[in-house]
Amino acid sequence: MPKEPRAGWTGGQNAFGDFAPGMVHYTDMVLFDEIWERADLSKRDRSLITVAALTATGKADQLTFHLDYARQNGVTEEELKEVILHLAFYTGWPNGMSAMTVAKKVFTKEN
Repeated sequence: MPKEPRAGWTGGQNAFGDFAPGMVHYTDMVLFDEIWERADLSKRDRSLITVAALTATGKADQLTFHLDYARQNGVTEEELKEVILHLAFYTGWPNGMSAMTVAKKVFTKEN
């Protein structure tokens, strides 16, 4: 399979290199270079939705990246903590606790 030209996002390539070319392609070229760039939702809104989905489904491992990315997209730490607290009541306390634990690590490592 010939290599496709590189797009702007390289997170998948950085994580997997040649180990998982399909995952690299869909992460970099489809998810981040296409879906995240669609004009109908702002990146800020996409970040809030993504943090909510990851929290609700208990995908705490992915939150490290997405909490930081949300801040880059204009969401404040206070807003993110409030989102996680709110979600804890709707998606289960353990999911909220796990997400808040990740948020504490992400937010305090830089302060």
